[in-house]
Amino acid sequence: MRRSSGGGIIGEKAIETRRLTKTFVLPRGFTDLVRRRPAIGGITPVDGLNLSVEKGEVFGILGPNGAGKTTLIKILCTLILPTAGSAQINGFDLERESGRVRESIGLVTTDERSFYWRLTGRQNLEFFASLHNFYSDEARDMVDDLLGVVDLRYAADERFLNYSAGMKQRMAIARGLLNDPSVLFMDEPTRSLDPGAAQGLRDFIAEEIVGERGKTIFISTHNLEEAEELCDRVAIFDDGRIKVIGSPEDLKENLGNGSKLSDVFLHYSGKKFEE
Repeated sequence: MRRSSGGGIIGEKAIETRRLTKTFVLPRGFTDLVRRRPAIGGITPVDGLNLSVEKGEVFGILGPNGAGKTTLIKILCTLILPTAGSAQINGFDLERESGRVRESIGLVTTDERSFYWRLTGRQNLEFFASLHNFYSDEARDMVDDLLGVVDLRYAADERFLNYSAGMKQRMAIARGLLNDPSVLFMDEPTRSLDPGAAQGLRDFIAEEIVGERGKTIFISTHNLEEAEELCDRVAIFDDGRIKVIGSPEDLKENLGNGSKLSDVFLHYSGKKFEE
C-alpha cells in the first residue's frame, strides 16, 4: 500500500466533509428585536465544503483574511457547530460523536492568552493535562516527555510570561499533543515569529510531529514558503469554498510558465497573496 510523506496509508481518511456549511446570521438592532422582525441576511464563511484528507497527510489551507479558514478549523475541532452538512474525523461523526472526535484531535493556535502567564511552562502543561483526565505521576511523566519533545526542559520552571514568541509556540504544540492525537490542527502556527524561529518551528513539525510521530496535520497558513515546504497538498480557500486543490508542485505545473504558488493563488482567488 502507498504511504504519504507522513507515513499514513494513502486512501484512509482522517477528515471527510460533505457539503459542510456555516452561516452566521447578522445581528438585529433593538427595534428589530422589539418588533420581532426576522433576521435578514448573513455571512457564510464555510459554504457547502466537500473535502477529504488522508491519514498521515500534511494538508494546508491557503486563503486571504476573512476567507473562512479559522471558522473551518473551529468546526472540525467541535468548537462551533455547522449550520448544515456533515463531517467525520477519524471515522467519528462531528456532531453525534463529538466527544470521540475531541479525544482524537489536538489544536495548536497562536492565542497566547489561553495560557496562564504567571504559571511556569510545566505548571501550565500539568493543568491542561488534568483537563484530559491525566493526574499525578502519569501527568508529570507525560509533561516531562513533551517538554523534551519540544526542547523546553531547560525552561520548564520559568514563568510563561518570560518565554519568547518561539517558545510560546512550542508550548502550544506541546499542549496540542497532550492527548496523543492522531490529527493535529494548526491555525497559522508561525504567525508573528521571526524568520529564524519560523524555520525552526517548520523543521520541528516536519521532523518530529510528522516524521517521528506520523500525525495527520491540517494547517492554515499565510506563508507560501511554509505551504510548499510542509504540505503534501494545499487548497486555495476563499469565500467559504475551495477554488483548487492539489500538491504545490502540481498546481504550479498546471498553471505553467514557471509559475510560483503565489501565481496560483492569484489565478484562482483573483487576489494577491499577502503574508
